[in-house]
Amino acid sequence: MTPDAFRRLALELPETVESEHMNHPDFRVGGKIFATLAPDGKQRGMVKLTPEQQAEFVRAEPRMFQKVSGGWGARGATGVVLPAATATVVRRALLAAWRNTAPKRIADRMLDP
Repeated sequence: MTPDAFRRLALELPETVESEHMNHPDFRVGGKIFATLAPDGKQRGMVKLTPEQQAEFVRAEPRMFQKVSGGWGARGATGVVLPAATATVVRRALLAAWRNTAPKRIADRMLDP
């Protein structure tokens, strides 16, 4: 998967906007970040999961997902190794991160994939 493919998947989610935080792209819903891309040239993304979701994705796809180090990772920040990633699995992770972050009025409208 490329950074542009990750971007397209994130932007498909309702009311998602792309912004920038600390010199790299981020994706927000309701003004809150649910995913990011590393600065240009780096083949990584990040999704904001719960610790339980993070454990599931890392266990199921350890080549694609890695716990971010430090406190952010302990709270569910999960790295996405883009060259190893597939659209189907990343779409599920982005949707989970989006649901974790979206205002209830928006999240409740989304159906399961």
